[in-house]
Formats: sequence, C-alpha cells, structure tokens
Amino acid sequence: MTTTLRPTGPERRGPDGLRSRDYEICVNGRRVGTIELSTDSRFGPAVGRIVDLRIEERDRRRGRGTVAALAAEEVLRGWGCRRIEVIVPAAATTALHLAVALGYTERNRNMVKKVPEQPPGPPEGSEARPMSESEFAAWLDSAKREYVQSWADRGVPEDQARAKAEADHAAMLPYGGRTPGAVLRILSHQGTDVGTLWVSLAEDLPDDYDGFVFDVRVAEKHRGHGHGRSLMLVAEHECRAAGADRLGLNVFAGNTPAIRLYESLGYETARRHLYKPLI
Repeated sequence: MTTTLRPTGPERRGPDGLRSRDYEICVNGRRVGTIELSTDSRFGPAVGRIVDLRIEERDRRRGRGTVAALAAEEVLRGWGCRRIEVIVPAAATTALHLAVALGYTERNRNMVKKVPEQPPGPPEGSEARPMSESEFAAWLDSAKREYVQSWADRGVPEDQARAKAEADHAAMLPYGGRTPGAVLRILSHQGTDVGTLWVSLAEDLPDDYDGFVFDVRVAEKHRGHGHGRSLMLVAEHECRAAGADRLGLNVFAGNTPAIRLYESLGYETARRHLYKPLI
C-alpha cells in the first residue's frame, strides 16, 4: 500500500518566510487522515513543525501516523528545514510514543496548577520584595544569558537561541520592570538575597493560564535549602492576590530537581515540546 500526502489547498505564506499547508493523508488514494505543516514562527523558516496530525478512527493502529510523519519530514526538508518540532498534549500518549519511536527528543514541557484559594506564603525568615531598577537590569542580563544557554544546550543553534531570548523578553517586558502584569520579586532569607522570580499576570496570556512563571532561580550557593519552593509559594500568592487561579510554567527536560519540585507542589504536565534534526 502507498501512503501519500495530498495538498488540500494552496500553500500559505506569511512574514519572515513563514509558510504552511494542509494535506490529506491518503492510502492508495483513500483519505485516512489529515496533517498540517508549517515553518516555525519562533525560530524562522529553517525549522518546520507538525501543527496537527489526525488519523481517522477506523484507520488507527495500522502505522498510518508513522508513515505520515515520515512523509512530513520529507516535505519539510524540501522547504529547506533543518529541524522539525512538535507539541504533544499530556493526554496524547499514543502521539508521544510515536514521536519518541521516530527519534524526537523532549526539550521542555509546560506544567499547570490550579492555585488554592489561600496558598501558604514562604516560611518564617523568608520574604519577597519588588526588584529595584538596578536589580532588574542585572537580573535581565543574567536571565537572557541563562535562557540562551538553556535552548542552546537542547539543540537550538546559538544564533536562534539568542534571537529568541531577545524577542521573548522584549515581547513580555516591553516596559522593563514597569510592564503591566509583570511581577518581579527578590527573595531574601534571614536578610540575605537568595533568589529571584518573574511571574506574568498579563491579560494576553494563553487561554489555559491566568498567570505564568517565566523565571524562577536560586543563587547557586543557596541551592538545596528549599528556596525554590519558597519562590513558587510567592508566585502562587501573587497569582491569587490578582484574582487568578491557573498558574503555568515551563521547565526544560533534564532539569529533574525542578520537575520534582513542581510535581510535589501539585503541578501537572499539560504538553510536551519535542524536536528532531532533519539530516
């Protein structure tokens, strides 16, 4: 049997080289599903994305999805893409198994929690204060460097990682520390600064989040003493104080201590982001 991708319409073009197209997945000319492909708006035209892949119920468990995903790679290679990315919802276990079997690697995941109505604050001896302008400038420089390194360590070319860091921080903090909805805090413990927090409570967050933890970090010499948990409790308190109750975050794969911390606080994986080089 022959599996092919048949375009359902013309290719769509957008700014900065963005392109996308929808296809029917056909076996011997018979439609068995659909797939949508695009280049990645975050990383540019050299990165492709499987936006959606669906196999009809009666044709599942026959390898149709596997062949369609491999055919998608060929299409994206023809577009000049050197990497392919997918987002897999937590409940889509079959899709996750397929991606892993095809050589995709998890880079990061989104987690979410419904914050209790009265979340506990940080323990005695710890307190959070707003960042000053000078503290914000120092934090931002450090945050960008660490963000670039985190993406570069996980397969993103350094120039793409640097461009993403600049674009993301500019978009989310257009007015610096005075950006509406930006909560920027420094945690001190017994008078010593031990960590920083950035939570966004902006109105234009994705629909599944009321607040989002964009950055939480503990100074290296103060790690292992529960300050990360304290920072997350501050985030939840700020979230509830603003009338929000669904708090999300991103964590990079391999950061096992952070994942365990978030899970212990009740955060659940919402979606996984995976990638694969196109050689």
